[in-house]
Amino acid sequence: MDGLFRLLLSRFIRRGTIVFTTASGTTFTCGDGTGEPVHARFASAVAQRRLLRDPELALGEIYMDGDLVMQRGSIADLLAIAMDQPDWTPRWAKLHGLIRYWIRTLHQFNPRRRSRHNVAHHYDLDGRLYALFLDSDRQYSCAYFETPDSSLDDAQLAKKRHVAAKLLIFPGQRVLDIGSGWGGLGLYLAETCGAQVTGVTLSQEQLQVSNARAAERGLADRASFLLQDYRDIPGPFDRIVSVGMFEHVGVAHYDTYFRRCAELLKHDGVMLLHSIGRSEGPGFTNPWIAKYIFPGGYLPALSEVLPAIERAGLLVCDIEILRLHYAETLKAWRERFLAHREEAERLYDARFVRMWEFYLAASEMSFRKQNTMVFQIQLTRRQGVVPITRDYMAAEERRLRGIESSHRPRLQLAGE
Repeated sequence: MDGLFRLLLSRFIRRGTIVFTTASGTTFTCGDGTGEPVHARFASAVAQRRLLRDPELALGEIYMDGDLVMQRGSIADLLAIAMDQPDWTPRWAKLHGLIRYWIRTLHQFNPRRRSRHNVAHHYDLDGRLYALFLDSDRQYSCAYFETPDSSLDDAQLAKKRHVAAKLLIFPGQRVLDIGSGWGGLGLYLAETCGAQVTGVTLSQEQLQVSNARAAERGLADRASFLLQDYRDIPGPFDRIVSVGMFEHVGVAHYDTYFRRCAELLKHDGVMLLHSIGRSEGPGFTNPWIAKYIFPGGYLPALSEVLPAIERAGLLVCDIEILRLHYAETLKAWRERFLAHREEAERLYDARFVRMWEFYLAASEMSFRKQNTMVFQIQLTRRQGVVPITRDYMAAEERRLRGIESSHRPRLQLAGE
């Protein structure tokens, strides 16, 4: 068993240095000897067999279960090497990938009831968990690092400003926030831009926090949050924004999504879609992520998104790709989460903490080492709605920054 295990891992790990110790005590090294070595030990022969059968699913599971123990370095260090190999998937496991691609539409089938269940699985966890690692505004999406030394809070504020600049909001305009999270973006658009914001979410936890924050800030008359599916909200709206929600829609529902957005958007309206995506062609969701973190989720390729936009009759005015911004966001989240490891374990248990550590580390390395990115697509229903050059975005950001400086105190979570 150890001989086969060593052979297969050596064929996969060809860059970097990983030392493995098997359950029987055999130690061997894989890679080309470069970089800081990482040492991982398998606690059982069963864990080794599981890894060989289905590495994309099993690696996260055996780490969660305590059957993969890091002797030197962290799981993030191991993943940084493993996800930087010439072959992103071990060759012996490629059949699993083909099967998962063929059946991906089944996993991404998200009618209303299933969508609500999938959202609850991740977003209706104990709210104290997210407070351990997110910024003070509880932004759970890619931050925008204007400088390498930006703090997480500053980068998340810059993200909201960047999004608002592309929306070109005028005071009093109606804005729909699809997938409004804990309300931070909607409150920013109401307070800083003077918009009338309606946010929709499928999370009970997020709904309660959002409306409490709106009341606490004196913005309840300008920002309201509803427990409602975007497919059921009445319009029209001057602006539509969606940040970090499209990943939960599923390929089979893209036409429905964009057609509904086109129906909700006024003739001279502007929409901004912010989503994680993949820089290469269509694929499938990592099975561990789908099982434990985001059931029903999928990161689309632009080649899957743009045809649905065209079929809905919407016009693409601007596309921006944010490459490493999410890697830096996830690094900050992971470091903050691990700094509060004991508190997270008191909320749940050690296995849960290892699961979230693996999730944050694997997500970071998918941006840092592989083909994951974030795209922002600006959409309208007709030509001439936004200026013909991108200069207005920077000018609008400067204007919004000036308004922000006059708002004190900064937005906080309800009760803080």
